[in-house]
Amino acid sequence: MGRSADELGQELKATAEEVLGRLKSHQLFQSEWDIAAFVVFLTFVGTVVVLLLLVVIHCCCCCCCSSSPRPRKEKPQGVDNLALEP
Repeated sequence: MGRSADELGQELKATAEEVLGRLKSHQLFQSEWDIAAFVVFLTFVGTVVVLLLLVVIHCCCCCCCSSSPRPRKEKPQGVDNLALEP
C-alpha cells in the first residue's frame, strides 16, 4: 500500500523489458519449473474452455431440441407411515 505510482511504473517497465528480452533471445523459460507451470496453466485453461463448450452445447441442445414440452411426472402426495399404526 505504501508504493507510489512511480515505483509501480518502474517495476512494470522492468518486467516488460525482461519479458521482451526473453522473447528476443527465444528463451521464454529459464528452468524446467517454468515449463511445468506453463503446462499446468495451459491444462487449466483448456479444461475451462472444454467445460464452457459443453455448457454451450448443452444449452443449445436443450433450447433447440426440446420444442415440445415433456409430460411431467406426478409427485406422490404422501406415503403412509405404517410404523405409526397401532
